[in-house]
Amino acid sequence: MSEAGRPGQGQHIVIMTGPAGAGRTTAIGALEDIGFEAIDNLPISFLRRLFAGGAVERSMVIGIDPRNRDFSVDRMLSALGEVEAAAGRPPVLVYLDCDAVTLLERYSETRRRHPLSPRETAAVGIERELALLAPLRERADVLIDTRGMTPHELRAEMGRQFGEEMAANGALAVTLQSFSYRRGLPRGADMVIDVRFLRNPHWDQRLRPLDGRDEAVRAFVESDPSYAPFYMRITDLLEFLLPAYQMEGKSYFGLGLGCTGGRHRSVAVAEALAKTLAGSGWRVSIRHRDLERAAGGAGSDLGVGAA
Repeated sequence: MSEAGRPGQGQHIVIMTGPAGAGRTTAIGALEDIGFEAIDNLPISFLRRLFAGGAVERSMVIGIDPRNRDFSVDRMLSALGEVEAAAGRPPVLVYLDCDAVTLLERYSETRRRHPLSPRETAAVGIERELALLAPLRERADVLIDTRGMTPHELRAEMGRQFGEEMAANGALAVTLQSFSYRRGLPRGADMVIDVRFLRNPHWDQRLRPLDGRDEAVRAFVESDPSYAPFYMRITDLLEFLLPAYQMEGKSYFGLGLGCTGGRHRSVAVAEALAKTLAGSGWRVSIRHRDLERAAGGAGSDLGVGAA
């Protein structure tokens, strides 16, 4: 990330672009949720006027793409310098990247017309746009490849990139994520803990259709003789680490909790830890990656505060 995007450098000015279908709306929404003022589809000619007042008092994210009526790559690159001159600090150019095959799959799913090929196939518009935006991709301060990302993962990535906005007064933002080892490790986790040593509710026919958020599953997992000493040690570890990370200036900490299917043990442990940490004053977001993939659900935000 450029100097403009690092903690301690003042308010962010984020200019976000990339091909249609790469996730710009989701990414802008994620920054808006963590305190940014968000403006999407702003004509480039308005950029300089937007910052004519000088210093930026609140972090901003501005979405620009070829659908804007006055868009051109040269004008966009020139506007970045104009924003720096007007605001007194360089903007951070974030480019959301994605390959043509994935973009075509996304357009096929939504059956939308591509903005650069309204009377031609989406494939034509995608190739045209990727070629047009290539210089911006090369110039980007932050390049995020959204291929294979779910909307939840993209939102988490924006939190990692600009996470100091997530917690008031410099508090560390903690994300707990349950996952299945069958589907690989979660993106961006700072620490991963394997809970497959606990007894598996999957082998109980009564519990198999439930998940770790259900009381019966939680009770089953906690009845394992290994659970109590494990939970005591992991909470002790986090109580030591989180304040230390915060003192070091870290703004985001992601902990992955994995089991075989990502449905029972990892979910139950993540839920318990989230409540414990939120009760201690930490801002905790929790998501269950593989439950969400199966059901299309979303994570939750369980607490606000500083340790």
